Amino acid sequence: MKNIYSILILLVLACTSSAIKENPLSPNEEIMEKSIYDFKINDIDGKEVDFSQFKGKKLLLVNVASKCGYTPQYADLQKLHELHGDKVTIIGFPANNFGGQEPGSNDEIKQFCSENYGVTFKMMDKVSVKGVDKHPLYRWLSDKDLNGWNDKEPSWNFCKYLIDEEGKLVKFFPSSVNPVSEEITSLIAA
Repeated sequence: MKNIYSILILLVLACTSSAIKENPLSPNEEIMEKSIYDFKINDIDGKEVDFSQFKGKKLLLVNVASKCGYTPQYADLQKLHELHGDKVTIIGFPANNFGGQEPGSNDEIKQFCSENYGVTFKMMDKVSVKGVDKHPLYRWLSDKDLNGWNDKEPSWNFCKYLIDEEGKLVKFFPSSVNPVSEEITSLIAA
């Protein structure tokens, strides 16, 4: 009986070894080939947005929430959009990961942003930005093996990621950095 188990184990190892030779990339290496332009994500209205449409433009990706101390940054994000929308596309990602501060549905979030802050920049479907259910885009943004250098995931609402015109992640900003600060606007104008 031991001989049969030994033979089965050897067969499994041989099959596994040949499968590895045929596909030497690990799943993470395959994901690493992914660029920001490979993502397709639904917007707040449920329409698919192909990120390849943003080639040649800077992106500022922000995890947002309606019931947070940083929520007034919506006004500054809108101001940045109005002043520099020709140089950067601002994309808000509603997320309920921090203190349950974004409990609403997409429709409720959209209404809140419109009525309170006049938001006209792009808003996406509500996602998770950390944890086991982290959206693949946020996995890419916060894993240096995937994006090339950064391993910082959002620590609270209104963290910001700046992507350059070539689709490379160039900077992470914590919640405390205001969207219209010199720290951000200098990189957008550059």
